[in-house]
Amino acid sequence: MEEPIAKPRRAHLICGTMFWGLAGFAICAYFAHAYYADLRDGDFYWQSGWWTVLTWAVWLVLAAGLVSEARCWREDLFFGSLIAVFVIGLVFSAWSSVQPRTAMFAREVSLGLWVLAAFASLMTIPSPASSNK
Repeated sequence: MEEPIAKPRRAHLICGTMFWGLAGFAICAYFAHAYYADLRDGDFYWQSGWWTVLTWAVWLVLAAGLVSEARCWREDLFFGSLIAVFVIGLVFSAWSSVQPRTAMFAREVSLGLWVLAAFASLMTIPSPASSNK
């Protein structure tokens, strides 16, 4: 009688690769800085327009598709925070009559989510101890 062959475990999407961890951090840090600068300058409204709404929707669908490939809590945290930012961006770019206080609060939450995504991306970088195994 033959033993069943175990299916090989699929690799993590971004965990354990230096490039994707650093690239994710750089991109998220850039957007966190841009959101901070907007808040500092009092510019907390999203651009409204159908191209902007469509862009947010495309990024949302892309991130949602990548969540299914996540293999650990670090990747779940990274993609989950990106999805939250993209949902906020989609809603507030479509909502042209938003109150200023609500727009500012949403921009502050988005800033926090970009920072969270940046740190989650850094956590996916392999440590020197784990790469020696």
